[in-house]
Amino acid sequence: MISKGTLTIENFAFGYTSEGEGPDALVIGSALYYPRSFSSNLRRHLRLHFVDYKGFAKPLHPNEDRVPSFDRLVDDIETIRKMLSLEKCLVIGHSAHALLALSYAKKYPQHVSHVIMIAASPSLSPTYMAMADEHFKESVWPERKKALAQKLEAFSDEKLLALPPNKRFIQWNINRAPLSWYNFNYDPSPLWEGVLPNMVILDFLYKVALKDLDIAKGLERFSLPVFLALGRFDYLIPPPKSWDSLRSKFKNLTVRIFEHSAHSPQQEEASLFDSELLDWLNFSK
Repeated sequence: MISKGTLTIENFAFGYTSEGEGPDALVIGSALYYPRSFSSNLRRHLRLHFVDYKGFAKPLHPNEDRVPSFDRLVDDIETIRKMLSLEKCLVIGHSAHALLALSYAKKYPQHVSHVIMIAASPSLSPTYMAMADEHFKESVWPERKKALAQKLEAFSDEKLLALPPNKRFIQWNINRAPLSWYNFNYDPSPLWEGVLPNMVILDFLYKVALKDLDIAKGLERFSLPVFLALGRFDYLIPPPKSWDSLRSKFKNLTVRIFEHSAHSPQQEEASLFDSELLDWLNFSK
């Protein structure tokens, strides 16, 4: 059963798509992008509610296109949960949205059973981003480096700057496919079809809120089980060792590193990802 629609919250239209059957799972990010990223098999075990966060929600009035607080972004998720009539659910976040999912679970643990974080950096601080750059620099995969150089040369900074900001964001991600996909020739354009980023919100999330985020804050009071999925060849974020100093701060953390994945193991190794996740959840296959 598939259900689609929009939810109006403070003059923003948040899209949602609910698919599958089983325990409820709230997938935070884009209601267009993420249904394309998770397998049909997973929908046989979970009721996946793909929901926009404000960075992909449509402002209904121009004056609503303003910078929120990070706390407001977290509270939006709680409002969406209520509007979808979900009692208790898993929360799933990919990339930057994984940090948003964890922050939501910290604030509203009574409504969360499990947290699934996919391809997440501990924050987007300059320190961690420098680790990602160094990781790629030290890689000995010349074909991947050549593919990145060719993409950046074919779509120069000048061409990128000529695009509207929201299209620039999408093209920036497409250009960096060799950093973010195990198959460095993969074209992720279809995943972005129809997606309209709200750059005021995205710039705030990436350049302000997550740049200064202290992920360890509140973990001493946090006991929900967390599943952290990382790709061995993910060069968009720092390598898995970036989590080493934080592991002991979680009371219940499981880490899985997918050997033939980069930034999207849920898509790149869908069968293995589903198996590991469902085993962790103790759900029947």
